[in-house]
Amino acid sequence: MQIWTAFLLGFAGSAHCAGMCGPLALALPAGRGGRTTFVAGRSLYNTGRIITYALMGALFGSLGQGFAIAGLQRWVSLVLGALILIGLFVSPRFTRTLTLTRVVSWLKSALGKLLQRRTLSSLFGIGLLNGLLPCGLVYVACAGAATADNVLHGVEYMVAFGLGTLPMMLALSLVGQKLQFALRFKLQRLIPVSLAIVGTLLLLRGLALDIPYLSPKLSTSPDATGSCH
Repeated sequence: MQIWTAFLLGFAGSAHCAGMCGPLALALPAGRGGRTTFVAGRSLYNTGRIITYALMGALFGSLGQGFAIAGLQRWVSLVLGALILIGLFVSPRFTRTLTLTRVVSWLKSALGKLLQRRTLSSLFGIGLLNGLLPCGLVYVACAGAATADNVLHGVEYMVAFGLGTLPMMLALSLVGQKLQFALRFKLQRLIPVSLAIVGTLLLLRGLALDIPYLSPKLSTSPDATGSCH
């Protein structure tokens, strides 16, 4: 998968992130110290999120490497691409019922405890845990990472996704309610477009049409690997 698709997914999807994780970003404690400490704390919070995404990339990249070795990479791409495109037509309310919020109730409890502290380390910890909260866009990014042919490419894909979400989430944590809602609305409209692009590219990758970068030829025989770039 092309790395730019991960950044696009994160950037366009950051409006969704602002809606889902915005309350948490706005609730971040100010911490002890002046403006420099305030900015450092928000930066550490977002760094924690991206580190968690990177660890997810390593996990799903390792799965992708296993799929590639087994000669299953193209079929994984086809299935994931089809699921993403089908998901565009699924009712959002149905999607929400599939969110495993109860499974991660312990995350919310841990976040609550960290929010009561006012240290830089607690803000970093909040970011780490924030990255684990259920999110459909993160799942889509993980699907892209699962089509990588090795762990490093999986990490790169998820880091690119995290960097895509950074402008919105950093701005939200810094300026809060002052962030222009018009901008968030415009980005919100890009989410279906970015999902459609990722789903289509996954399908094209799975079809293995021997088109460089867009649809490289992926062998179905074991020990053959494709490329994430």
